[in-house]
Amino acid sequence: MTNKTITLEEPGRFVLGETEAPSRPGPGDVLVGVQRIGICGTDLHAFRGQQPYFTYPRVLGHELGVEVLELGDGVSGVAVGDHCAVEPYLNCGNCRACRAGRTNCCSSLEVLGVHVDGGMRQEIVVPANKLHQSDQLTLEQLALVETLGIGAHAVDRSGVTEGEEVLVIGAGPIGLAVTQFAQIAGGQVTVLDINPRRLAFCRDLFGVGQTILSGEDGREPIEQVTEAFGGELPTAVFDATGFPPSMNTAFDLTGSGGRLTMVSLVQADITFNDPEFHRKELTVFATRNSTAADFRRIISLIESGTADTTPWITHRAGFDGMIGEFENWLDPEFGVIKAMVEVG
Repeated sequence: MTNKTITLEEPGRFVLGETEAPSRPGPGDVLVGVQRIGICGTDLHAFRGQQPYFTYPRVLGHELGVEVLELGDGVSGVAVGDHCAVEPYLNCGNCRACRAGRTNCCSSLEVLGVHVDGGMRQEIVVPANKLHQSDQLTLEQLALVETLGIGAHAVDRSGVTEGEEVLVIGAGPIGLAVTQFAQIAGGQVTVLDINPRRLAFCRDLFGVGQTILSGEDGREPIEQVTEAFGGELPTAVFDATGFPPSMNTAFDLTGSGGRLTMVSLVQADITFNDPEFHRKELTVFATRNSTAADFRRIISLIESGTADTTPWITHRAGFDGMIGEFENWLDPEFGVIKAMVEVG
């Protein structure tokens, strides 16, 4: 049997073909049928040749909603027919980070669709302990859990408190995930972006009370942010732009005693003014991926209605039509927030 697969052969070139179907899952593994694939910034960067830790050819796909098809020996906790989200972070379990429970930053971490081939195919074998089952969520909602996990983990890293003033820089999917979980944590969120359409999306569909169009009327971001926050700077700032000049500026937009969380990953050096950094006594966090606990919490929040997935998916394509649509999803004029590939 064969397994229909989309491979990114090199930057800018997908190939739809067939690969050998997975063999029976081994001990502790599960064969799943991929039903939904979310497209995220990692995929877009890989297509453009701008993704760190990446080699070609590669099968993309790490935001997955799947159905369990077959269990390997010794598997419990899931059953054939279950619908699951896939935690795509394959950690060693033995390094210092893993032993401390910080599996998301394992020293030899491999991410499906980045370091190893992912789920942009009909079937894939994954470790059973990387499946998170729900009998309430749709397959599309399950495919969104990984994206939401990035935001949830970043907000947990920062420690946003009830009523705290929060600035999210960048209103792409990761910035929106941060926004949603900062709101759940009780933060008073303001979003800064260069795209008025995305800011309108934040206001209309995510209920953000205040947005800032960067550079409007020729003003500098620090002037705009200071004005928006009543003459002071916010104490919880997240940069989700993946744009080095913005990431550098984020240091200036964080108030004294505040925390700056870098959510984006770029192939560049990030710099800051050391005297100002010390004067403000800033805390800077990196945040990477998420954990099994994050996945379980997010599924629970969606099931309870606390986290609303309704606004997220703006574009869809079938598996065979994805290649023809993908370049459109790169174009800001198409207004993509989250594109979803429907496999089955």
